[in-house]
Amino acid sequence: MLPPKGSRSWLRREVFDFVYRNNLIYNQCWEDPAVDREALHLTAEDRVVVITSAGCNALDYALLGARVIAVDQNPRQNHLLELKLAGIRALDFDAFFTLFGDGGSSEAPEIYGAIRPELAEPARSFWDREVRLFEPARARGHSFYYGGTSGLVALALRWYVDRVAHVRAAIDRLLAADTIDDQVEIYRERLRDRLAGGPLFGLLGSHGVLSLLGVPDAQRQMVLRHPGGFRGYLRDCLDHVMSVTLLRDNYFWHVYLTGRYEQERCPEYLRRANFERLKKGLVENVRVEMGTVTDCLARQTEPITAFVLLDHMDWLVREPTLIEEEWSRIFAVAGPGARVIFRSGAPDARFLPPSVAQRVAFDTERAAALHRRDRVGTYGSFHIGHLAPA
Repeated sequence: MLPPKGSRSWLRREVFDFVYRNNLIYNQCWEDPAVDREALHLTAEDRVVVITSAGCNALDYALLGARVIAVDQNPRQNHLLELKLAGIRALDFDAFFTLFGDGGSSEAPEIYGAIRPELAEPARSFWDREVRLFEPARARGHSFYYGGTSGLVALALRWYVDRVAHVRAAIDRLLAADTIDDQVEIYRERLRDRLAGGPLFGLLGSHGVLSLLGVPDAQRQMVLRHPGGFRGYLRDCLDHVMSVTLLRDNYFWHVYLTGRYEQERCPEYLRRANFERLKKGLVENVRVEMGTVTDCLARQTEPITAFVLLDHMDWLVREPTLIEEEWSRIFAVAGPGARVIFRSGAPDARFLPPSVAQRVAFDTERAAALHRRDRVGTYGSFHIGHLAPA
């Protein structure tokens, strides 16, 4: 049921919808594809549907030989993936990495000029206007990775670290740590209380900031039920991130601290050898579609064997009829051995309607084990489901 017009929930929904409809939200994917790879075991026999986001993970799955359909309701997210696909076709590795690894270059307009003929409308029109996001002199924070609304929040957090909390020296020590034990010690002694106890976590939990990060109100309400509320949730997330891998090797967080990737810490599509594999043909495994997941599935004429729903179920949790409609399409188009993965701000998947849950065999033990290794660390749970035949 939708919130009544004029209510606080209705207003929060309107703010979120406005941000989502009118902005590039995600400049990198915020789901760990290494976890996805182990959960799905993709091969060249698979056809995958994934919500586009920033397109990084669609390219990751293509590197495994799978045929990938990336779908998103936000055309700007699709335009970002289309720019990456066109760049892989038109550029050499060094030029491509300048844009998507370094986060931009003073030569971005010239580099874009080589990509532009490969783009279809309306992606071409969008990037004709927005290539400035890759021009350091014009880009916010001098990097593409501080562009988009999630990038704006990352830049604000960087400003908070430097100008308010004054913990840049501790961050630098974290990035230089040689072991997890050293990293955790630095974090607990110099950062944990100063971040969790200050105004930062309260600001991050505000509806306006979460809207910029692409977090809908329904997911926020899930997180608020965590022990300690939103502040406790974020503290536990950071505790996990600091304990799972070295921060200097964790490209998800490193890029927002520095504004760029490095070739030894970056998504798989930005590694030279993988770029060349994509360029030699695997890039053609990715197709981009506009619309809802439900509409995309209704258009499919071949079976789908893997469904990557990100945290999409959280977006629909207050509209169970839409969840049921989407899953009815999933069941209808699922091929033999089909599996589905998704993440959630909730600790489990009990929000799924019974009509859906009874047709999915969840591998809870393996999902929990992989969730503990997730380098992003900002979701409450991870789910692997195997679809029962009709």
